[in-house]
Amino acid sequence: MKVKDVMHKGVDWVSPDTPITEIAKLMQGHDVGCIPVGQDDRLIGMVTDRDLVCKGLASKDFNSTRTTARDVMTEGIHCCREDDDLAKAVHHMETLKIRRLPVINKSKRMVGMVSLGDIGHFAGADLMSQYMKGVSAHH
Repeated sequence: MKVKDVMHKGVDWVSPDTPITEIAKLMQGHDVGCIPVGQDDRLIGMVTDRDLVCKGLASKDFNSTRTTARDVMTEGIHCCREDDDLAKAVHHMETLKIRRLPVINKSKRMVGMVSLGDIGHFAGADLMSQYMKGVSAHH
C-alpha cells in the first residue's frame, strides 16, 4: 500500500506570522491536530495542538493577541513522498515518535498529510501495533 492511498489530501498551511487564535480555529474547522507553517513557498515548521498548549497557553508570557505560529511551532519538517510504501512512512514516523507526517509529490509540493488515524484505518494489525509502541514511548 502506498502513502497516497491513505493520506488526507489537500492540506492548508499558514505563514509564520499567523496568530495562534487563527490556527486554533483552522484546526477546529478542519478537525485536525496540526497545521504546517510555510514561508517563501517552503515548509519551515509545524504547529500541533500540543504546541498551542505547551508553548503557547502554558508559557509564562502568553498573550493570545500577539502570539504567532513562529512563537510556538516545531521547526524542521520531516516528510514522506506520496509514492512511498506505507510501511516505510510508518517506520519513519515511529523513529521520529511523531503522529503526523506531511506528504510531498515528485515536485516537492505538499499534497497531503498522513496521520495516526489514517494508518489505523488502513494498516495491518502488525504494522499498527509496532507503530503504536514506538510513537507512544516517552520522549
